[in-house]
Amino acid sequence: MTTEILAAPLVVEFPFTRSLGPVQSAFLTGLRERTVLGVRTTAGTVLVPPTEYDPATAAELHEMVQVAEVGTVTTWAWNPHPTGKHPLDRPFAWVLVRLDGADSALLHVLDAPSPDAVSTGMRVRIRWAETRTGAITDIACFEPCDGAAGPAPRDHAGDFADAVSVVTLPARLDYTYSPGRAQTAYLRALAERRTVGERCPECAKVYVPPRGACPTCGVPTGERVEVGPKGTVTTFCIVNIKAKGLDIEVPYVYGHIALDGAGLALHGRIAGIPYDQVRMGMRVEPVWKEGQRWPDHYRPTGEPDADYDTYRELV
Repeated sequence: MTTEILAAPLVVEFPFTRSLGPVQSAFLTGLRERTVLGVRTTAGTVLVPPTEYDPATAAELHEMVQVAEVGTVTTWAWNPHPTGKHPLDRPFAWVLVRLDGADSALLHVLDAPSPDAVSTGMRVRIRWAETRTGAITDIACFEPCDGAAGPAPRDHAGDFADAVSVVTLPARLDYTYSPGRAQTAYLRALAERRTVGERCPECAKVYVPPRGACPTCGVPTGERVEVGPKGTVTTFCIVNIKAKGLDIEVPYVYGHIALDGAGLALHGRIAGIPYDQVRMGMRVEPVWKEGQRWPDHYRPTGEPDADYDTYRELV
């Protein structure tokens, strides 16, 4: 009988905050002021966007150069299906643009009616955003223009009032995750409050969660083995930092638990006992919450602690 493989949409999203050095600060602050700055390398070329170190010599760079708002498309790709995170809400072209006065190309988007209106070598100019905050999005997009050359590059001190020094960038990844045959069986068993692994036909180790293949022997695993439900704490840590969105008071204990019959330990939260009484070798069992498809935590069984020799290979 063929088992339907599970799949589900997954979103990984978090804000990323970083401080800026003098070069990146000048570049982003310049965009806010409708000024495009590059940096001069030790060979005399101008990089836009600027880098803090010379890609050829690794020397620190600091000499800022102002370049033009117009440039030339060096290569492009058409995007017929923009998403909500793209700069434009209609089909557009991704373009690499070498601005006049620069020796490298800047990646951005070109507002064009169709791919027939885009070509390598075409002249474009910056369309500035109405509201600018000191980010690459201060360039709303590029748009086609005539072939007139921009002003010659000129030195720039890079000094601006109220310079941007820190940026917070939203990082987001949307994708569909499929756990595969082995972990689909594992997840379905968890929904029945059972834990299953798979045994390697060569080394006989039982992997929980199963991986579909033995990473040591390099052979497929197919024999399913039910393990647990009880297990032994092999090692643990005490968590003193509260995670955002996690409704658990600190301190709490997170440990590696070798379920009976498993060839390696899995991790889980340990509760039902004061955090400072958790210990290696303690025997535990899963606690399930109504409607939850995996153990909420593990609690002591009251059995004598396991001898170290019985789990030392799993620490």
